[in-house]
Amino acid sequence: MRISLTTFAAFSALLIAGPAFAQTKPLPASDVVPPVELAISMENGKPVCAPAELLLPADTNVSISIVSTADTPVTITAAGQFENGHVLHADGDLTHDASEKGYTIKRNGKGVLKVRTMKAGESAYGCTSNRNADAPFVGKLILSPPAG
Repeated sequence: MRISLTTFAAFSALLIAGPAFAQTKPLPASDVVPPVELAISMENGKPVCAPAELLLPADTNVSISIVSTADTPVTITAAGQFENGHVLHADGDLTHDASEKGYTIKRNGKGVLKVRTMKAGESAYGCTSNRNADAPFVGKLILSPPAG
């Protein structure tokens, strides 16, 4: 197979210049999945979630890595946030509650919950176990407008 000198030169120029023409535009803020960790432990027989103030960007796809050292299953709830319409994927030791209002992580479990956060604002989020359903840990979920 013979290639003319003109064809070879044009092909070489495209290979060399190709990266210069490539677009390196960053993804919009609403498409970024920032990693966030939620740690669950036990204190005085009750689950405690950290951080107490969970700060997430609003209207954004977020990946929440959940690590529990609790010796009992713990349910995580946040008004509206963990309902089917906002959950993109759940993996690991997580199960969706029958009430569709939260996720339960197995004792000493690990999992990743990918969600589309709601609009900007503040609400409570909670962590509870069957042992202390009447006295859950209550933290603050802060959804701030995404940068960009």
